[in-house]
Amino acid sequence: MSTGPQLIRSAPREERNWLPLAIAAGLVLLLAAGAILVLERQHARQAATATVAPIGARLDPYAASLPITRLALSESEIPAGGKLTYLDGHIANQGGRTVTAVTVQVLFRNMAREVTQNETHPLLFIRMREPYIDVEPVSAAPLKPGSEKEFRLIFERVSPDWDGAFPEIRILHVEAS
Repeated sequence: MSTGPQLIRSAPREERNWLPLAIAAGLVLLLAAGAILVLERQHARQAATATVAPIGARLDPYAASLPITRLALSESEIPAGGKLTYLDGHIANQGGRTVTAVTVQVLFRNMAREVTQNETHPLLFIRMREPYIDVEPVSAAPLKPGSEKEFRLIFERVSPDWDGAFPEIRILHVEAS
């Protein structure tokens, strides 16, 4: 029997597992990037939220001078959940006035050709494509007579009844000088 000081052995040191912390940090960064992307898109629209114009709304008389061609549809997933639907195309100004704003009506249809979604949006021109697609209002880069530009319409939600075909685009209002 020993009466002197005794050595106490400490428990072996456990290594900390950093993997869960790294995964959590990565998810926080992805959510932050998704939130920034959504806010940037809303800013680009300049608070022009989707509205509904009557399906039989009168088209702008200058609309005949602005043919829309080369339509393309695409989608992207938002890291925070959900998806965005993009409708890209070209618009040409075959008239004699400089266009400073265009409001379009977009009609999504179902398999029975009935309108399932009716939205009105300002047309946004594609300002640049690299490193990402950035849009601006028509007023930032007016469409001069004889010129053509690429545009993009962004939809945060599309009806689940949509048949997937290209929606109908109608020019409702044009501001030109």
